[in-house]
Amino acid sequence: MSRILNHRMRSSLKKSSFTCVDKRAVAFSIYTGRSLLLHKPIDPSHIPRRKYGMLVARAVRGMLKIRYLLLGGAVGGGMTLNKKYVEWKDGLPDMGWLNEILPDNDQWDKFTTTLINAKEKIGDQLQIGPLTLSLTSDPRLREAGMARAAELRGWLAQRYEDAVAAAATNNASQIEPAPKIVNNLQSKPAPGQSSNSSADEAAAYEKRVHALQQEVLTLQARYQRELQRLEQENRELRQQNMLLRQGRQPPAKKMKRSLIDMYSAVLDELAGWEAGEAGRLPRVVVVGDQSAGKTSVLEMIAQARIFPRGAGEMCTRAPVKVTLSEGPYHVAQFRDSSREFDLNKESDLADLRKEVEMRMRNSVRGGRTVSTDVIAMSVRGPGLPRMVLVDLPGVISTQTVDMAADTRDAIKQMTKQYMDNPNAIILCIQDGSVDAERSNVTDLVASCDPQGKRTIFVLTKVDLAEENLANPNRIRRILEGKLFPMKALGYYAVVTGRSRKDDSIQSIREYEERFFSSSKLFKTGMVAAAQVTTRNLALGVADCFWRMVRDSVEQQADAFKAMRFNLETEWKNTFPRTRELDRDELFERARAELLDQSAELSAVAAPAWELRLQAALWAAAADHVFADIYLPAAAAAHGDMDKFNTSVDIKLREWAEGSLSAQAVRAGRDALREEFEALLARAGASDAAYEAVKRAAADEALARHQWEERALDVLRVLQLSALQDACVRSRADWDAAVALMDDALHARLRAVDAELRALTGPGWRERWLRWASASEEQQRRAHVRQELEQLGAARPTLTYDEVVAVRDNLRRRGIEVDNDYIRETWKPVYLKNFLTRAQARARDCKKSFYLYSQQNGGEKECSEVVMFWRVCGALRASANALRQQICNREAARLDRELREVLDEMAADPDLKKKLISGRRVELAEELKRVRQVQEKLEEFIEALNKEK
Repeated sequence: MSRILNHRMRSSLKKSSFTCVDKRAVAFSIYTGRSLLLHKPIDPSHIPRRKYGMLVARAVRGMLKIRYLLLGGAVGGGMTLNKKYVEWKDGLPDMGWLNEILPDNDQWDKFTTTLINAKEKIGDQLQIGPLTLSLTSDPRLREAGMARAAELRGWLAQRYEDAVAAAATNNASQIEPAPKIVNNLQSKPAPGQSSNSSADEAAAYEKRVHALQQEVLTLQARYQRELQRLEQENRELRQQNMLLRQGRQPPAKKMKRSLIDMYSAVLDELAGWEAGEAGRLPRVVVVGDQSAGKTSVLEMIAQARIFPRGAGEMCTRAPVKVTLSEGPYHVAQFRDSSREFDLNKESDLADLRKEVEMRMRNSVRGGRTVSTDVIAMSVRGPGLPRMVLVDLPGVISTQTVDMAADTRDAIKQMTKQYMDNPNAIILCIQDGSVDAERSNVTDLVASCDPQGKRTIFVLTKVDLAEENLANPNRIRRILEGKLFPMKALGYYAVVTGRSRKDDSIQSIREYEERFFSSSKLFKTGMVAAAQVTTRNLALGVADCFWRMVRDSVEQQADAFKAMRFNLETEWKNTFPRTRELDRDELFERARAELLDQSAELSAVAAPAWELRLQAALWAAAADHVFADIYLPAAAAAHGDMDKFNTSVDIKLREWAEGSLSAQAVRAGRDALREEFEALLARAGASDAAYEAVKRAAADEALARHQWEERALDVLRVLQLSALQDACVRSRADWDAAVALMDDALHARLRAVDAELRALTGPGWRERWLRWASASEEQQRRAHVRQELEQLGAARPTLTYDEVVAVRDNLRRRGIEVDNDYIRETWKPVYLKNFLTRAQARARDCKKSFYLYSQQNGGEKECSEVVMFWRVCGALRASANALRQQICNREAARLDRELREVLDEMAADPDLKKKLISGRRVELAEELKRVRQVQEKLEEFIEALNKEK
């Protein structure tokens, strides 16, 4: 501030005075804190004035800048627009491939001229002409559409020719020879007939022609629907092709299951239910006598030889549920397997037949001939009808010696159970080559469906019947329903082969078509053309199946809704405020709890492990220490501590090199089991529904758990090293050894007292307080004990003179005993006396550590304490090693074994059902299944309504 003021004052001396205010010169008062402006005199010449000429120049210059901005923006925008146009043009799909499909102008003119000429030539003679023209002139269909159309067109032409030939042959005896038959459905018999008979024949002929016309129209409508579906698929394929040409991936389309697959899934859910509404959903039940051709008919419908053949024996031993559906590839797959068998390959067909045979044989184990276990499989392929068929074992009239005693009744009961379903379609197969009086299945079918509202009769082996029957009218009566005492919705005649195993389905179909086209029985028109061939049979059965499904599925869905409501009401009333958990969910809960508690083994503190391990080790080694080391060494020493120490050294080394390591491992396993059970107990009360699962899994895992073999060698080295250390270095170690000896002697003394009490009877206190009395044998033992105690011997064995003295004293008192009796009583008496004296010595040695340390371990009076110190050191080292092994390896191995046991349990439904049972579990299982069936039924009904 001072420099600014100084500068201003100097400049004021050189220039004229001015009074303008310099705002940079600001002074502050230390008293007021306010700024002060220093005023100077103002010179009018220094006051700036506004110059308007410069404003105009600046405005003009700004206008010129706008021109350049507009010009630059136009050029840049044009270049950007051109670039965007080029990118958009490059992104358009390449439509050059349409030039190869769409005809040019000359081809269109030629095609139009051809159509006009064809119309003029054909005229009105052919009524199905539009169908033929649409097949030959539609350029939009691909190979799949052309093949499908050609197949349908050939079949339609064959049906038309058969119908016209049958109608003409039927009137051959009454109508004069006519010229060559043309393809005109409206042609009538030639004139020249008698007026009475020709009127009836003409009316029948017109009626048959009208029926054939209706059938042709129905087939034409069906073909149009198929054509529209193929066109839609072609459009989708073209869109995907265009996207692929542009290098873009078409959006992933969620695959929709077909109606028949959804319906088959519902039947699979109901496979295990036995009664109620579960078995009332429609299905096609294939029944018949054995070797009547049931399996062959099913194979002709499935268009593949998928079942094994039996050379004179029963082929079908269990129900086989086959779900037929349409698909691009001809494949078969079992419900519980992911493998798809290609039915166009003979190797896959052979594998499929072997798999079916193996599953049938596995289902009839235990001496049975037939089984009720359902073998479920699905067959997909082009042109297959959509339906669910169940092939049952054939009804037999005679049992062979290699069959079970109840085979015939079991087959009839199984067949009747499937046919009793009021919505089941009964496909009754009858062998046409045998006498009708030998049929067993027709009476059974008539008893289940007396009105024939859901029965379809199929006569097989018609080619053999034509050769063997002398009266052809018998076949006509069968197909008219006038021979068998049963009624049916329809009657069909089929030929399913020539009894050759190697014939293909295509060859059998060609043979069938040739037979019916040349058969005398069917040329005469006794049977309608729609009643022959397995193709017509498949279409008729499929139509009847879907009609039955549409009529009954809503009712079944309502029944399951009512069942679900009843079960939910029972659950709320019986188990309120309890979550619905089925058997699998309860098992998963038990698994989670067990694995969590198994993981806690690694978190147990080291001191807790060592305390538990030391307790387990001493419990395992106590008997050996007393019986094999301490007592024998004391008995052999006879009070000589040097002999006692030598004997102890030898026996401890033998123990360490022998069974000590194995005892330590067993103790480690026991400690691991105890700790795991303690963790289970500390976890609190779990759900009683799965407590049995936890207990069974834990017991099985602990039983399987084996300690590592190399742990024995490690323990043996540590134990030998610990037992060789005979020097007690601290007062704490000395006190620990004395405490171990005193506790061990006290526990052993209590056991000996209990043994003596059992030998000699209750004492005086028990006699007075509990009114207990001794038996005669106990009284004798008590007298022997009294004499032995008065004897005052201190050796583990009595001499002969001592035994004789005791016996003589007892004889004087009127008690007769032998020498062995006296020696047997002496063992617990001596042991009690020895333990009492040893316990007194241990208490005396408790204060002798100072003396022991001053003599550098030379104190011999407390050698027993040193022995127990060596045992304690060995057990402590073993406990430390076992604890490290448990924390490092054994806990993890036990966890793996527990997981394996749980996985095996999860794969065994019978074991889970045995361990997790009760009304709560059963009710939750029923609720789960009913919900699943209801959801699948609703999904199926929704898809069915959309298709309608």
